Amino acid sequence: KTYLATAAGLFFLREKMVERIILVRPVVEAGENLGFLPGDLKEKIDPYLRPLFDAIYDMLEPRIFHELVENEVIEIAPLAYMRGRTLNKAFVILDEAQNTTIDQMKMFLTRTGNDTKLVITGDITQIDLPVGKKSGLIHASEIFEGREDGMKMSFCRFTAEDVSRAEIVKKILEAYDRYENS
Repeated sequence: KTYLATAAGLFFLREKMVERIILVRPVVEAGENLGFLPGDLKEKIDPYLRPLFDAIYDMLEPRIFHELVENEVIEIAPLAYMRGRTLNKAFVILDEAQNTTIDQMKMFLTRTGNDTKLVITGDITQIDLPVGKKSGLIHASEIFEGREDGMKMSFCRFTAEDVSRAEIVKKILEAYDRYENS
């Protein structure tokens, strides 16, 4: 999911269909508490964005990526700092959206502006929100999936068959599916 979204963003940028790419993730730990992280904001947020960086490094030289970041063509934005913005002429990737709250997802969706593409990725089988908090991704799919009122919004669901990582990952996912369905 992340790899495809990143490849699409780079394609849109290269073809001048957008002027910038914005990489966004909620800052939610995967079942562990990492405690206080030293450093500036970039150093604190980098570990959460590493999967996006890894995908980009597969497609661009790190030097070019860093130049694009330095020139603000690629922006790294924690979800918490998106409020109040209007994003025009951008390709915005919200990764790990299963870990957004309902309020965060609403806030994110309403940041879109003219000539902007929002790509939202997430896996609802891997939600790391506190117990009792509903995923904003699940909630958004309940609201928007299947609408035919002119909104250009679509949902794509992947299965283990779509996994492009190592073959073992497919087998792991299939084993979990069998277990959960038995």
